[in-house]
Amino acid sequence: MQLTVNGTTHEVDIDADMPLLWVLRDELKLTGTKFGCGGGFCGACTIHLDGQPMRACLTPARFAVNKKITTIEGLSEHGDHPLQQAWIEHNVPQCGYCQSGQLMSAAALLARNANPSESDIDGAMIGNLCRCGTYPRIKKAIGAAAKTTAAAQITNAAARQEEEA
Repeated sequence: MQLTVNGTTHEVDIDADMPLLWVLRDELKLTGTKFGCGGGFCGACTIHLDGQPMRACLTPARFAVNKKITTIEGLSEHGDHPLQQAWIEHNVPQCGYCQSGQLMSAAALLARNANPSESDIDGAMIGNLCRCGTYPRIKKAIGAAAKTTAAAQITNAAARQEEEA
């Protein structure tokens, strides 16, 4: 079976019903995606399939064939995604266990809604649990990343206009 993970195609010899989480962690050694509850309730295993947040613990590998899988390792090459920077700036992680799933859900939110309201953030993040209770810092970081991204887009647009003039 071929799976495309973080832009690289991998040939894996596995049971097609194996949860994607175990393919990522055990077969491909991408351990950033975490095992939490195993029932899709906590969100620690959140990845993107064609840009949509999914629970890797519940998703059979066969479901990911011919789709783009993105894990926390693929969110940015150097850990410089605006969300990752905001996470650091706002000291979001405490124990850190849920953070890769939190970041993947937040990235999916910002990809579809560049200027989310607090209720948009609450709605997108409701399925990601944090035992340490870092929710207020998570919300601040998502808001900060949205503003940073919007500011960068304005700066880039202004630079393009200057180049075209």
